[in-house]
Amino acid sequence: MRDSSRFLLLVVSLWASPSPAHPPVAVVRDGRGNVFYSDLKRVFRVAPDGTKSVAVEGVHTHELLLDAAGTLHGEHLWYEGDATGKWGHRLWRRSPDGTVTFDPPREGFRTEVSFVRDARGNQYRADRGAATRLVKRKPDGTESVLSEGPFRDVRWMAVSPEGTLYLVDDGDLLRVTAEGKTGAIARNLAERRLRPPWLFRHDVMGLWLGGDGDVYVAVPARRVVKRVLADGRVSVAVRSRWPWSPTGGLAERDGTLWVLECGPANGVRLRRVRPGGSATVY
Repeated sequence: MRDSSRFLLLVVSLWASPSPAHPPVAVVRDGRGNVFYSDLKRVFRVAPDGTKSVAVEGVHTHELLLDAAGTLHGEHLWYEGDATGKWGHRLWRRSPDGTVTFDPPREGFRTEVSFVRDARGNQYRADRGAATRLVKRKPDGTESVLSEGPFRDVRWMAVSPEGTLYLVDDGDLLRVTAEGKTGAIARNLAERRLRPPWLFRHDVMGLWLGGDGDVYVAVPARRVVKRVLADGRVSVAVRSRWPWSPTGGLAERDGTLWVLECGPANGVRLRRVRPGGSATVY
């Protein structure tokens, strides 16, 4: 009986997760200093003076994109219900003056565009099939295979302005150069001993770029944000306090980190952590 109880406790512990199953990951900042983030119900804006307001109401978006013109891009994703089992989505844009425009709804998940883009407007996505391929799409619509890995379970991605792609693959941080050279920078960021992707898929979430080629990775399984240097050295940049866990963020040039955190009942908050350690919660 005691052994059975221990086994049950192990199973429950393995399945327990400190964050929602599909949390938002994106935090973006425009040229005016406005910071945007999603709580999966709306998109908020934090102005340079700290004022928080709703930028886009009634949208379920995990990712955000700011283009060179300062236009904010996102999607609205929904599930019609078990009767049809269908998903739908529609893209939207918010201009710098606050005008929001929606595209017509489309059936299924978003595949027509990627929010992972470099400074030249190239889009990057992972095509999953018998083998996962990373595809680069140029602004003129031309597509090419950037890398075929091999990959195990590609999740979130981020790209530098010059076109170096970073991605989470089964808990590892990989780097893919503009020429397609693929390699791991850091392994097992969640520090798991048992690592089947179907079980620990959300242990490592959003990633974003800092200066000098360093990458920040949200690791909700450990309630930390890890900083990975270009040479592979890993350190803890920020810790989240229970019951909150990091899922995404943004780095400023002065070292300030904006950390997106998820908590109980799918709660979402944004925490601004300054280099000295002081923090403000929005």
